[in-house]
Amino acid sequence: MGAELSQPPTMEDSCDDPPTSAVLLDSCHFSHVLFNHVEKFYVPGGDVTCHYTLTQNITARAKDWVGIFRVGWKTTREYYTFMWAPLPAAGHGDTAVQQKIQFKAYYLPKDDEYYQFCYVDQDGMVRGASVPFQFRAEAEDDILVVTTQGEVEEIELQNKNLRQENQELKASCANLQQQNLELQEELKKTQELQKSLESLRSNTEKLELELNSLKVENKHLKEQGDCTGAELQQLKEQIQSVTSEKERLETRLRTALDHMDQLQSQVLNYEKEVENLSHVDQDKTKQLETLKEENQQLRLSTAQQQHDLMKELEEQKHLFQVLQAEKDEADEESQKLRAENSALLRHLSQATELSALPRAPAAAPVPGAGDLLFGNPYSAAGGNLGAGAEASLRVCPLCGELFPGDVESSQYEAHVRSHLLDCPMCTESFENKQVFEDHLLCHRLE
Repeated sequence: MGAELSQPPTMEDSCDDPPTSAVLLDSCHFSHVLFNHVEKFYVPGGDVTCHYTLTQNITARAKDWVGIFRVGWKTTREYYTFMWAPLPAAGHGDTAVQQKIQFKAYYLPKDDEYYQFCYVDQDGMVRGASVPFQFRAEAEDDILVVTTQGEVEEIELQNKNLRQENQELKASCANLQQQNLELQEELKKTQELQKSLESLRSNTEKLELELNSLKVENKHLKEQGDCTGAELQQLKEQIQSVTSEKERLETRLRTALDHMDQLQSQVLNYEKEVENLSHVDQDKTKQLETLKEENQQLRLSTAQQQHDLMKELEEQKHLFQVLQAEKDEADEESQKLRAENSALLRHLSQATELSALPRAPAAAPVPGAGDLLFGNPYSAAGGNLGAGAEASLRVCPLCGELFPGDVESSQYEAHVRSHLLDCPMCTESFENKQVFEDHLLCHRLE
């Protein structure tokens, strides 16, 4: 069940100050009113709505109020601002009631200190307190930090460890709060025992008065001499019984007081531990938020780097395709040049074979009267000397160098192949140096 947002009178609407007291925190009951949906911080310049739940352990009254206190307050007189708590609808009894109050922005703190909501009843006693919060603007994005994948994994591991430690701290805080409640119940029982001891002390004083009265009467009876020995003995026994009862009650009273002091000391220690754990939890929460922001920035940076690398890879692929096309063209040209080279080699080989064949002898002229019987032996050789020299020459198709016809074929072919460039990675050969370098570049890209 809930209540509509009410606008109770503020400090300016009422001339009465809220009821406060100088009672210390030890005697307050913080579990009677529970504050809900409390933010870690509120943006300055805006109204703040406070949600809280009235448990069945508290009865709301007209002078109850909700105040904003700076963390570290000692008494309810140290409030910064307050609003009167609205009375719940009729029927509030054994069930919890949801309430809310709206604080105007004009009356809220302007610094970045830690504050908390506190519900104070008509007697000036704190019945509930919220977790601390701040009035500050939202944090701006930090500068983008580029780190490696290993650092990202390390930060994620730290985040995991911090979350686990935060859960353990929350469990420890809840356990301490439960122990605090149990100690408060035990303190309440001790207070009841103290009241009982005070009652016993009052009874003891009455018994002492009766004892004194009996002593006076005993003295009077002795003076009168009318009391018998049996009655005197009975009075002595009564006096002894009352005295022993008094000593026993005093012993119980001292023990109870010592026990109460120990309980109060334990309650103070537990409250200090709860406060320390709350501060540690806040620090861990801040560290976790900072690491989350850094993790998000690292993810954005990694995504940007991946995008740049993919773009560069696409450009390299395009360049490889262009170079591959050039390589294919160069291979085709190399094949053509090789075919031409083979044709030239075959042509040269055929020319060499033709030059090596013997020529048919010329018909011997009929000797004349004055001629020699067998003719001139140098006439045939002299007649074919120019043609034989011309047919016996071999020409390099690449540089034009001339070789005699009787040169060995291996020497001639070695000279021709000395002009060719062999690829060290495959069996291709090239005559053009530029085509050869482009071919090597294609191998490197593969």
